[in-house]
Amino acid sequence: MPEVRKEGVILVKTELGFENEGVLNPAAIDDGEYIHLFYRAVRKGNYSSIGYCKLKGPLQVQERGSSPILSPEFAYESHGIEDPRIVQIDDLYYLSYTAYDGTNALGALATSTNLIHFEKKGIIVPQIGYAAFCQLVKPACEVNEKYLRYNENGRLSEKNGVKVLMWDKNVVFFPGRINGKIYFIHRIKPDIQIVSVNELSELTPEFWNNYFRHFDEHILMTAKYAHEVSYIGGGCPPIKTDEGWLLIYHGVHDTIDGFVYSACAALLDPEDPTKEIARLPYPLFQPDQRWEVTGEVNNVCFPTGAVVHDDTLYIYYGAADEQIACASVSLKELISELLINRL
Repeated sequence: MPEVRKEGVILVKTELGFENEGVLNPAAIDDGEYIHLFYRAVRKGNYSSIGYCKLKGPLQVQERGSSPILSPEFAYESHGIEDPRIVQIDDLYYLSYTAYDGTNALGALATSTNLIHFEKKGIIVPQIGYAAFCQLVKPACEVNEKYLRYNENGRLSEKNGVKVLMWDKNVVFFPGRINGKIYFIHRIKPDIQIVSVNELSELTPEFWNNYFRHFDEHILMTAKYAHEVSYIGGGCPPIKTDEGWLLIYHGVHDTIDGFVYSACAALLDPEDPTKEIARLPYPLFQPDQRWEVTGEVNNVCFPTGAVVHDDTLYIYYGAADEQIACASVSLKELISELLINRL
């Protein structure tokens, strides 16, 4: 079992208006000199924007913005921009996030050439109601009954004058093309699904209708172990290794005290990331420190960003939905442990 070191809290909320309720779930990218964190900043009333800070080394905050780098502008994100992830593909940075309008939570995208100015591209996941989802999926394949349980609120066609859609969150891109294609994972509860396209312009309503007709073919991972039995979802952008794509994701299980969110690890095929080849049968790490057990939402370790320095993997995560913390582990030891647990 690889030894995980809890490095502690590295970022807390401030009295600034845009982040006076909490900071959590950061995207992370290393440019070789600095590590850039783009984090979810929450103001009172649970409205989120994206804050920014720069680290010198994996743990030392060198610079922090006094205002959001991305704020809600459009109706589809009017209640918040949440849980960013970031990668570089070709010469462009892709920052994916959850856009929340108060009714629907859907994966959206912004791109940048310089990590300073971002251009919003809108929602990139399917905008589909529950009834339409069932109509497309059920004639072709059987799906986990939890899709009904977790999305049954979607039986409503409208709420507060807004059309109710299937929630589709945790959009996480792979860093770089794989055999010429762009890959990303997303999550319609309770599983993790995967998409591949030549260009994002292919993500048309017709594409998604066909996707749902073959939905079972696009389910990358389902819950397998006790610590993730309730549902799973994307975490950090996958990390390319010689043995495969390392995926740090989150797993959730229910207890008498509510849900517990843990950081988990799996390995995907290096040439075909639609194939899972290994998975840890236990959490990589779980809430056991004060800052993880007690907060805005108790018992949460929610990993969203990671960088590798030498052999050490640093994982940045939301702690109890209130602070940003970091954990580290030997990459070599983690990969070795995963290879012992091939599927």
